[in-house]
Amino acid sequence: MAVTSWLESLRAAEKTALLQDGKRMVHYLFPDGKEMAEEYDEKTSELLVRKWRVKNALGALGQWQLEVGEPVLSGAGSLGSELIKESNANPIFMRKDTKTSFQWRIRNLPYPKDVYSVSVAQKERCVIVRTTNKKYYKKFSIPDLDRHQLPLDDSALSFAHANCTLIISYQKPKEVMAAESELQKELKKVKTAHSSDGDCKTQ
Repeated sequence: MAVTSWLESLRAAEKTALLQDGKRMVHYLFPDGKEMAEEYDEKTSELLVRKWRVKNALGALGQWQLEVGEPVLSGAGSLGSELIKESNANPIFMRKDTKTSFQWRIRNLPYPKDVYSVSVAQKERCVIVRTTNKKYYKKFSIPDLDRHQLPLDDSALSFAHANCTLIISYQKPKEVMAAESELQKELKKVKTAHSSDGDCKTQ
C-alpha cells in the first residue's frame, strides 16, 4: 500500500531533531540523497514548515524548495529559491495546513467570492483556481496525495474569501490522517537536542 510505503521511507530516513523557540525541527536524509526539513509547533504538533532539497546532476546540493509554510519575501535569507522579492500588490500563494485539512492562502485577491472557481483536474492531479474576469489563474498539486498515491476528490475541496485573501481547503483523507498520526509517534522516538546543546543528535 502506498501509504505504508511512504511511512516506511520516513522511518528509513536518517533523522535529526532540534527544539528551539517552541518549535520542533526535524531533518530527514533519505537513502537517495534527498533531504526534507520540517518544523512543528512543540505544543500542538501542527506542521508549520516543510521544505525539500535534492542534488543536481553534478551531485551538488540545490536550493531548498518550500512545500508548506509562508515564503519569506524580503530578499536575502536562509530558505533559498523561494526567497523571491514580490510587490505587495501581487498575489502571494502559500500553504498552511490545519489538523484536518490541507489549506492554501492566496493573498492580494480583491475580487468578490462569486468571481472565483476552484476545481480538481483529475487527469492532471491538481487543483485549478480561475476567475471569471480572467484576472487570476493558478494550478497546483497536492504532493501529500501523490506520495500516498491517493485520488483527488472534488467533494473534499472548499474555499472562502475574506480580507482580500482566497482560502482553499481540502479535507485530508483518513489515510493521510492515520499516516500523520503514525509519523508523530515515530518522531517521538528521535532523540531531540535543544538549541543550547549545539548540533542535533542523530537517531
